[in-house]
Parts: sequence; C-alpha cells; structure tokens
Amino acid sequence: MREFDITIAEGGVLHAYDSGTGGAHALPVVWHHGTPNIGTPPRPLLDHADRLGLRLVGYDRPGYGGSTPRPDRTVASAAADAAAVVDALDAPHTLDAPHFTSAPQPGRPFAVLGHSGGGPHALACAALLPDRVVAAVSISGLAPYDPTRDADWFAGFSDLGAASLRAAVAGRAEKEAYESVEHEGDMGFIAADGAAFDGEWGWIMEVVRPALAAGPAPLIDDDLAYVREWSFEPSAIRTPVRLVHGGLDRVVPAAHSEQLARSIPHAVMDLEPDDGHISILRRAAAALDWIAARRDDRPHET
Repeated sequence: MREFDITIAEGGVLHAYDSGTGGAHALPVVWHHGTPNIGTPPRPLLDHADRLGLRLVGYDRPGYGGSTPRPDRTVASAAADAAAVVDALDAPHTLDAPHFTSAPQPGRPFAVLGHSGGGPHALACAALLPDRVVAAVSISGLAPYDPTRDADWFAGFSDLGAASLRAAVAGRAEKEAYESVEHEGDMGFIAADGAAFDGEWGWIMEVVRPALAAGPAPLIDDDLAYVREWSFEPSAIRTPVRLVHGGLDRVVPAAHSEQLARSIPHAVMDLEPDDGHISILRRAAAALDWIAARRDDRPHET
C-alpha cells in the first residue's frame, strides 16, 4: 500500500493511499471511509479489485490520520478532495518524496465506494463531479437530515446512535460535550455483525483504532456535517448509483437508503433483509462487480 500526502488548493494536507490493484491504468475507485475510521482501502476487497481491473485508493478525511483538520467542513467538500487524490495518482513521484500539490485540471474518470458515513461523501462526488464519476456505491449510508422530519430520520437508530447524532443536531458545543465523556449502551450491532468482525471484516478495527487515537475532533466534524446542509441535492445525481443496506441495521437504519432511492433518479437498491451494519460488507465485492460493469458500459474514447 503506497501512502502519500497531497497539498490541496484550499490549504492543508490530505493523506492518501494507493493499493495499486488492477494496474497503473485501471479505473480508480475511491474508498470513502466511515466514522470514525482512517482511509486505508479495505484489505478484504483488494484481490477482487485486482481481478476486476479496479484500482482501490483512499484518503483520510480532514482531521483523521495524516490529514489536516478542517473544522466545519461540509459533506460536499469530499468531491474536491477525492478528485485531488485521483489527480495525484498520475503525478511523478519517488519513494523518498511522496508529496504532491493538487491543481485544477481535467482528470481521469473514477468511481466511488463509501460505507456508513462514507456513503454521503461518495454521493457528493457523484453529484458534483458528473463528468468524472462513472459510478457510485453507498453501503449503509445516511440520508440528508431534514429537521421537519426529525422523528422519521431518527427512527430505527439504536439509543446510543440517536443520542450521538442528536447532540450534533444541537450544535458543536453540545456535540463536543457529548464526546467528552464515555457512553455505554447498545450501538446497534447485531449477531451477524459480530460474525463479520470475527471474520475478514475484523479489518474494520485496524482503521478504527488509529482514527480514535488523536481524539474525537474528526468524528465531531463528521457528525456535524451529516446533520447540516450537505451543499448538494441527491436528486441532482445523474451518475449510476447503487445503494446497499442491511435490513436489520440499527447503526444507520435501512430507511435512509430507501429515502435516497426515492430521491436519486435511476438509483438501484440492494436491500439484504438479514444483514446489519458490518455484515452487509460481504456485499461489497458484488458492488465492485457492479462498478466494473458501469465502467465497461462507457463508450471508449478514440
């Protein structure tokens, strides 16, 4: 896994990852990680991506891992960040100087794949980069928060998950106070999630631990962004979108993907009735198959 830093036009650094799967000219698939994670692309998907000719890349969202904090960032900011990462893949580099400066340029096409909190960030890329993003997948992702339908938005969350996000709705001060103490309770995982943690998707803990090491600040920024204006409308997305969700998920209830499916034209919904928030990741390989098919459907440039 090659790691490198990008100085972005707005200032600050993004820490990025390039798995190298699929070869140098393969279609990049930008992994958008959940909350709280760092952005290393999922190890359980690397071999499958390589077979499909897909190049899995990722980055730490601002504040996580090696990326500069960006308080009050929006979900929409992920579009420029993801584009900067993909543009840097083609930049000259050496092992002793893995650092790039991003610049606006017509770049290569790419796809996006997000899990949990990464889902909205993947959709931002599809909405705001229609000429570059060929396909987008959101797994267990959130829908935009609508204060006029507060009860509907929170329906189905575990008590702990609802309390955490309600603190974010109340504002930064309330959210910071909430995260300043430990909370015990049901996080919303089901037995199938436990089995997934015991198997190959135990990989998740490898990206959770370092994300938590520096404290709750990036998690706070994430949660505030989810419940604020996203700065784009999912209904404006014209890129092919696949929404994948577990019917028993109480970390992010399936109603969120169902709402997105009603909003996004031509979105495909993949509801697995017996899965939860982590066990649904066994559908991630099929999501890569779907992305590869969308790539192959595109007309070849001459």
